[in-house]
Amino acid sequence: MNRSPRRLLVVLISTLALLLPAAAAHATESKASVLSSWTQTTATSTNAWNAARLNREQWASYNFDWSTDYCSSSPDNPLGFDFKLSCWHHDFGYRNYKDLGTFDANKSRLDSMFYADLKRKCATYSVVVQPACYSLAWTYYQAVSIFGSLEAVNPSDVDRARALVG
Repeated sequence: MNRSPRRLLVVLISTLALLLPAAAAHATESKASVLSSWTQTTATSTNAWNAARLNREQWASYNFDWSTDYCSSSPDNPLGFDFKLSCWHHDFGYRNYKDLGTFDANKSRLDSMFYADLKRKCATYSVVVQPACYSLAWTYYQAVSIFGSLEAVNPSDVDRARALVG
């Protein structure tokens, strides 16, 4: 064999050897595993989800549901605090765990993730207004933890809420 074709072959094989493990790792990672890594309470998890949200075509093979109604029937920007991205992240978790059929087992963590996201958002505001933001974050968290999904709401909780309002 001539040296030039052999060198080319060695370069090609070496390049493939470097590229294939990364591609294979991405391809073999399960949807549940990726979803779990993006729905933890840490800033690292939220940042990874947001990076994927901004580059969704890279994750198209997983068929994630990226749809959102943001904060549903609650204001997305209560008192000027921008909760939209936190609400989108929360919707992403709810919708995709429901698609996988593992929502009930993950709801509590998703609600905690939402609260952690809201608190990180509140930390970006002036210390003068942070107490109001944190209070709203707590209120939003309580609302989703109790009423976040009709499937997860206990009928007795709905009756209790009606008694409080009525």
